[in-house]
Amino acid sequence: MKVLFATAITYILVLFSSPSLGLKNLNNSIDTTLINVPFPLKMPMVTEEYISEKKAKIDSFYQKNIGTWGFSGSFLVCKNGKIISEKYQGFTNLRTQKPITSTTPLHLASVSKVLTATAILKLVENDNISLDQKVTDWLPKFPYKNTTIRTLLNHRSGLQHYSRFPELLGKSWNRKKILSNQDILDLIVQHKFRLLSTDNTKFDYCNTNYVILSLIIEKATGLTYEKAMKELIFKPLKMNSSFVFNYFRDKDTVSLSYRNRTQINPWDQFDNLNGDKNIYSTPRDLAKFDLATYSPDFIKPSTLNEVYKGYSPNPKLKKNYGLGMRMKELANGKELWYHNGWWHGNTSSFIPMKKDTVTIICLSNIYTNRTYETIKLAEIY
Repeated sequence: MKVLFATAITYILVLFSSPSLGLKNLNNSIDTTLINVPFPLKMPMVTEEYISEKKAKIDSFYQKNIGTWGFSGSFLVCKNGKIISEKYQGFTNLRTQKPITSTTPLHLASVSKVLTATAILKLVENDNISLDQKVTDWLPKFPYKNTTIRTLLNHRSGLQHYSRFPELLGKSWNRKKILSNQDILDLIVQHKFRLLSTDNTKFDYCNTNYVILSLIIEKATGLTYEKAMKELIFKPLKMNSSFVFNYFRDKDTVSLSYRNRTQINPWDQFDNLNGDKNIYSTPRDLAKFDLATYSPDFIKPSTLNEVYKGYSPNPKLKKNYGLGMRMKELANGKELWYHNGWWHGNTSSFIPMKKDTVTIICLSNIYTNRTYETIKLAEIY
């Protein structure tokens, strides 16, 4: 199978910390390494004049809007695979003060959906599945007969968010069980929760959609989601720092998630679900992924057209959603495609500026809204 992956992004990573927490790790060195992917690309060289001009603007924006006191994470901007600037600051564990580096995987939260959608699209290109195929073709007990793979991808299925299941089931809910994707499907089959809307009539962002897509990937490949993502994306693109989190194996070794600069976010029973979240990666690996999407040998232009097609226009808010990607209309009238993420204390932002062949990435493991300021950077870039 081919693997989909994108990269080539300008990458700026900065991690700030409180002196009282001992957050002394700070690496401001600039790495202008050219990121490579194993697919043919036709992109011009980035000039030193371009790098110098853009870096000054990016650094100024970063210092003012993102890299202020207490920020912990990574931020990247790159063009045509050429890293313009990157910085790393902070720690994966405040107690041990293990520093965040260019190879430190952080939780992508909902940016994981971009990768799950890509895996599905690779299977579509390989004729394993089709976008308008019924979910019941792969999961026969799934109770909603009209739901398709496409309406899972674009959040138009009407499914209830799994975080509402405890409320819906009341006293019968087992709050101690660490749930799997199969458990979520079994609960849907057993209880047939009311749909929030008829299939393909309304946009309602819902993690449950991508939990079900993960199960479809497993059925279509004969592999676990973890192994399928490795074979379809991580291994072919040499995303060596990327992996799918397994709660029982990884919870004691991964980067910790913090509510603030002193409080760790506790694990909960939804922390073993995947497809919607639970991919850990680095800005450099994500840059490889984005860069690969510019090669038709990795993903066909016609497939990308489906990704960047708006299915749920909101003229009032000037927003839309494609297949695993959000869209926002900027003040200058341009369409910006991106995906943000949030899970516990982890926040993330992935912005592939296709017309400019620029990628912007920001990840953090201490909760902050500053991660999302990257959209403003895209507006002035």
